[in-house]
Amino acid sequence: MLVLFETPAGFALFKVLDEGKLSKVEDIGKEFTTAESARKIVKLKAFDKFENTTDALTAVSLLIESKSSKGLRKFLRAHCQGETLALSDSKLGNELKEKLKIDCVHNQAIMELMRGVRSQLTELISGLAAQDLAPMSLGLSHSLSRYKLKFSPDKVDTMIIQAIGLLDDLDKELNTYAMRVREWYGWHFPELTKIVQDNIVYAKTVKLMGNRVNAAKLDFSEISLPEEVETELKEAAMISMGTEVSDLDLLNIKELCDQVLSLSDYRAQLYDYLRSRMQTVAPNLTALVGELVGARLIAHGGSLMNLAKQPGSTIQILGAEKALFRALKTKHPTPKYGLIYHASLIGQAAPKIKGKISRSLAAKAALSIRYDALGDGQDNTIGLENRAKLETRLRVLEGRELGKSAGSVKGKPKIEVYDKDRKKGAGGLITPAKTYNPAADAVLGKMVKSEPKEEDAKKDEQPQAMELEDDSALVEVKKVKKEKKKKKKVSNVEDTSVANGQDGNTEAEGQEMSKKEKKKKKKEKQAEKEEKDGEVEEKKEAMNEGDIEDGEKKKKKMKKRKHAESDEEAEPTSQKKEKKRKKKKKMTED
Repeated sequence: MLVLFETPAGFALFKVLDEGKLSKVEDIGKEFTTAESARKIVKLKAFDKFENTTDALTAVSLLIESKSSKGLRKFLRAHCQGETLALSDSKLGNELKEKLKIDCVHNQAIMELMRGVRSQLTELISGLAAQDLAPMSLGLSHSLSRYKLKFSPDKVDTMIIQAIGLLDDLDKELNTYAMRVREWYGWHFPELTKIVQDNIVYAKTVKLMGNRVNAAKLDFSEISLPEEVETELKEAAMISMGTEVSDLDLLNIKELCDQVLSLSDYRAQLYDYLRSRMQTVAPNLTALVGELVGARLIAHGGSLMNLAKQPGSTIQILGAEKALFRALKTKHPTPKYGLIYHASLIGQAAPKIKGKISRSLAAKAALSIRYDALGDGQDNTIGLENRAKLETRLRVLEGRELGKSAGSVKGKPKIEVYDKDRKKGAGGLITPAKTYNPAADAVLGKMVKSEPKEEDAKKDEQPQAMELEDDSALVEVKKVKKEKKKKKKVSNVEDTSVANGQDGNTEAEGQEMSKKEKKKKKKEKQAEKEEKDGEVEEKKEAMNEGDIEDGEKKKKKMKKRKHAESDEEAEPTSQKKEKKRKKKKKMTED
């Protein structure tokens, strides 16, 4: 049995001298306590030395993946024919068995044997000292780590994270220093703050001018100041309301201006460095969102690899975590963008479609980041293609593109006939404007004599017709009420007859009562007809004479009659009969 053992210097092949001791797994470790006892169990048969570090790295990296290199297969063909091979990796044994037709063994006893060989490795292999083995293993482990991580000094994103952080700090410091210069020099020349708006140009102007008295003698073309601004500055310096300052104060102000200018120069240099690093590390992301936004995304994500693991939805709101959790807590709409909002594509979009463009941009940015982090290419073709697609989508969303959208036929606009009454965007029609109606005007002037008579006649006829209709309606209502009253009277009469004990009256008396009732009804009908005729005549007279007051009086009389009738109904039946008899006598006398 042969044992294959891997070392930093090469592959070692040991011959097992006493295979019977491998049956006892617990006692194998005791046999390797000393070098002499170890030599009695195993003996070095062959050793395959690595030629260089690259050879060692390729062989070890393949062994980690349970694969054999060409050198190892050649070495085993030469020394392992007809032998059983003991290995520490069962997957590697299966591969060697298929390719080299070598019987391979892997069990617990083999693992204990490997541990023993490792403990006495320097004694079993002659010429391999411990002081040489340690540096070789350290160098090989470093090389292996770099290989596994695909380490490349050009792909280091730590420099980008530090550079963008320093750039933001420089912007804050520059702003603070520039405002301090304006406030300090403003005591001497306050008008200069409104004349020169740019902070860097302001610092250059203060450094060149010093005291405002010197403004008339100086030429400000050196600092690229426009002629209009220069003339305004000189005029303001002549009539300035600022206080006088000493030369020592001006010297300190100039030194502060030197600091501002040096910081601005260093910031420009740092920006150029950041732009070059972004073009190297993440060219596609840079082409899509720009250097500053891409660098801030990488810094916020921690690294380019961490950012590549994030989905597009996370990249979209990266930097707006506080707003996101506040919205989730208060059940409000979540934010649509974070750091990606400062990209030029989102800045070009209208407010209504910023959310859509930010979502599309985040999806394309996720693809570009993954290609930059995991791809082997160094070009920015994917970023440029994605940017072109997003620009076309932006034009389609804004209605600028009249052709196809994303290669579909649905993008073609419909050509409609112009209609001035149709609303824009809606399918409904606008109601036509109302024209002026001159007939509705009240005109003052001389009228023909015959016209007012006709109009008056029409006006008289209309109210008469209306009143006649009202009278007929009132008459019908009165009829209905009188019939109800008669029915009630009949019922009251029957009740009273029952109460007075008239149940045993003869049929003759009932016939007499019915005759009397019929006569009463006839008389009442005649009286009602007379009343109606009188009312109609009275109303006609009132209409002809125009006496509205008399009509009202008559209405009041009618009401009084109605009240009297109602009172009569409330009276007992005996009194009603007496009154009716009196009325009959009067009627006969008349």
